[in-house]
Amino acid sequence: MQTDPLSAKFAALADPTRRAILARLCEGEASVNDLAAPFDMSLPAVSKHLKVLEKAGLISRGREAQWRPARLEPMGMKGIAEWLEHYRRYWDASFDRLDAYLKKIQKGDPRGPGH
Repeated sequence: MQTDPLSAKFAALADPTRRAILARLCEGEASVNDLAAPFDMSLPAVSKHLKVLEKAGLISRGREAQWRPARLEPMGMKGIAEWLEHYRRYWDASFDRLDAYLKKIQKGDPRGPGH
């Protein structure tokens, strides 16, 4: 069964190790050894995390001689950002309404805005 791209990205981000790897890659490309250093896990385990991130389109892997650097793919986050934007607008509007209601209450009108 094929997973849609957005679900694959969220599944990849669900793991704290993979999120830490992405945070490290924000600083620049790195080898598996570099990425494995802060974790108590084997290089093959880190490689599996990299494969999940790569399959989700969040990173890419290069080939430079014997070195396969991983690098962040910023456009990989675009679909997530677009999906979240809808909910950000919803919550912004909800907080704006709550703010207006609280200001109205503070002025002594318990019925809130519009009254």
